[in-house]
Amino acid sequence: MLRFLVGIVLVQITTVILVLVSPNLEGVGWLRLIIPLAVISFFAAFWMDSLASSSHKDEVALLKDRHTKEKAKIHLNAERAKTKLVKQTQKEIAKEAKITHAKANFKVGASFAAAIGAGAIMLITELFTVGLLTLTTAGGALGGYVWRIRKESKDASLLKENAKVTVINTEPPQNTKPKTELLAKKLLK
Repeated sequence: MLRFLVGIVLVQITTVILVLVSPNLEGVGWLRLIIPLAVISFFAAFWMDSLASSSHKDEVALLKDRHTKEKAKIHLNAERAKTKLVKQTQKEIAKEAKITHAKANFKVGASFAAAIGAGAIMLITELFTVGLLTLTTAGGALGGYVWRIRKESKDASLLKENAKVTVINTEPPQNTKPKTELLAKKLLK
């Protein structure tokens, strides 16, 4: 604005000086005043237009610079926001994955615990079954031995009776003793 003020003031000062210097303003005298004033005004207009275009170019350059800086700032802020959003999303995904893995690990652990518990129950049942088998086997063996002993004792008593019968029999066999006597003697010992 001050540049234009200087040009305007110079045009006015020149006009005043030309008007004061012109002695005769009648008739053609006005032409001697108007032509130099028109030339001065013409050059002043070009000078002011030059100043205006220079000022306009400076303003446009300044606005472009500001616009570029603002655009870069907006772009940078957008990138920061994008990066922040990506990091936040990654944290949420990691958190969800951690929760999901924890749930899955709990389920896997629970299934392993159930399998171990089932195995322990089966083992206890199996041991119980093995114990029952052992007891029944031992009982059966004991029963078998008891039955055998009873049978042998019954057989021994029958042998004694048979031995008595053979003793009553007066005809002893020849130089050999009956087998039943030998068995009876062995048993009686």
